[in-house]
Amino acid sequence: MWLRNQRSLADFILERLFEDSLTHLFLFCLTMVVYLVALSGNTLTIHLICVDRGLHTPMYFLLSQLSLMDKMHVCTIIPKIATNYLSGRKSISFMGCATQHFLYLSMGGAECLLLALTSNDRYVAIYHPLHYIVLMSRKVALLMALTSWLGASLNFLIHTFILMYLPFCEIRKIHHLYCEYQAVMKLVCVDVTVCESTVYISTIVLLLLPIILVSTSYGFILHSVIEMHSAGSKRNAFATCSSHLTVVSLVWFLHLLIHEYQVPVHFTARQSWFCILYHHYSHTESSDLYSPE
Repeated sequence: MWLRNQRSLADFILERLFEDSLTHLFLFCLTMVVYLVALSGNTLTIHLICVDRGLHTPMYFLLSQLSLMDKMHVCTIIPKIATNYLSGRKSISFMGCATQHFLYLSMGGAECLLLALTSNDRYVAIYHPLHYIVLMSRKVALLMALTSWLGASLNFLIHTFILMYLPFCEIRKIHHLYCEYQAVMKLVCVDVTVCESTVYISTIVLLLLPIILVSTSYGFILHSVIEMHSAGSKRNAFATCSSHLTVVSLVWFLHLLIHEYQVPVHFTARQSWFCILYHHYSHTESSDLYSPE
């Protein structure tokens, strides 16, 4: 059936891609600026961590992985939008749609998992500072990174395969800027209740486990900070955790906001542009907030 879908649906049409208007030209230019800032910021972060031996620590290794995920995330959608906008096309191939769908979801899922796991790094740094080198070794940091990459990739690879395996109707118009899950699912001709329920449950688990981990870690951190007698120690603890907690809150809030924003069956092209722009802005902010000083 996968091969049949490839033959019968060679291309999808991104219906909400753009229009010939000054407003969309402005939104396109603004999106490209945000994209270039996010790309350059994350690239610079990775470069600094690689070349500076003083930053070869577990915390900055995890930060380099987070920046790499952000970089891949923004490169999954914006270049295709720019190519289609400049060429005047609105199409995307079957395999291109599947690849975009998988990369976009897997990078977002991996980022959520890694941000949750890095809360353990902050917990060890505050709660067990004398044992930090032992508890947060390079081996542990590498295991945390691999867990995030492989866990999210395997989860969304299965979802992508199931979605693209389903038979699509003759209408090939995706009412979105990219191959977003809900927009592509509307093109399927059969009952997708079971498929949607499975995706919903797995997404809840993927969000719930990190939330529990972050809440537990910061609960211990808060308890440790309350017991500190020195005001300077409390300030240092706050400075250590504030950037991480800010990025976690920003990324998860935007994921939830955009998920709720995409629930309606029909939304305008302008709403789609703002959805993309607002989401990729978070990857610009994360590289600025959670970066080596």
